[in-house]
Amino acid sequence: MIVQQVLNGLVIGGVYALTAMGASMVYGILRILDLASAGAYAIGAYAGLFLYIATDNIALSFLGAILLTGFFGTAVQKFLYIPMLNRPPIVPLIASIGLFIFIQDLLRLIAGPRIREFQVQLPYGAWKSEGLTVNPTWILILILAAIFLVFLWYLLTHTRIGLAWRATAQDLEIAKAMGVNINKVVALNFFLGYSFAAAAGIMVGMLYSSVFPTMGDVPAYKMLALIVLGGLGSPVGTVIAALIIGLVETLVAGYIGFFLPRDAIAFVALIIILLVKPEGLMSKKA
Repeated sequence: MIVQQVLNGLVIGGVYALTAMGASMVYGILRILDLASAGAYAIGAYAGLFLYIATDNIALSFLGAILLTGFFGTAVQKFLYIPMLNRPPIVPLIASIGLFIFIQDLLRLIAGPRIREFQVQLPYGAWKSEGLTVNPTWILILILAAIFLVFLWYLLTHTRIGLAWRATAQDLEIAKAMGVNINKVVALNFFLGYSFAAAAGIMVGMLYSSVFPTMGDVPAYKMLALIVLGGLGSPVGTVIAALIIGLVETLVAGYIGFFLPRDAIAFVALIIILLVKPEGLMSKKA
């Protein structure tokens, strides 16, 4: 039973990590809290659904959806956030909330307000052993989440673009003066961040076999909890926080019962951890 619950928690934690990663990366470079990336979560889910209906191929649908949403992210940074960099931080935050609401209403107009079924036929079945059952969607989510997170880790730590990201996050003006192409760094940051959010949306759509226009509501505020808990702007801290929250939610719901709504458990864990470590799990001292 404990192994089953831990596996459930890792699946949920992996999805949470991908959802919050974009906002964490954006904050790390631009110091902007980007709630619109929760809208990318819903865009990715719908794009994946419509492409799957058209192609009947989940691999092509997944790839097409994350590319489409990634390009949407680059448009958002170019036409929304870049012109606001010299404004107080509250201005881009309010703009991101407005864009998030706009995305939800646009999806409602395009796809309708009702829940749409997202049933995917995978080419393999469930894996079963004594006391443990792993359905095929869980297997796919675990593999994809691991691939995305390992790819991001390698990109950040072993490539020139990763070095440019870290330099820009440390001091944007000095990085620019040293020859770093800030525009390309920020554009790629948004492309990957929105692609990760889209991947998480598709995974959740497949996991629960449904998508709907407001499916980004819960990820929007849970994403904020994760990036604060992980240490603002720390991708590693965000992943650790996501896995902790996923495991805590699953274990508490499985063993103690629903004395609290499942989504409230994340904030109870956030409060407890921040009381002990107010700066977050992985934040760096000034």
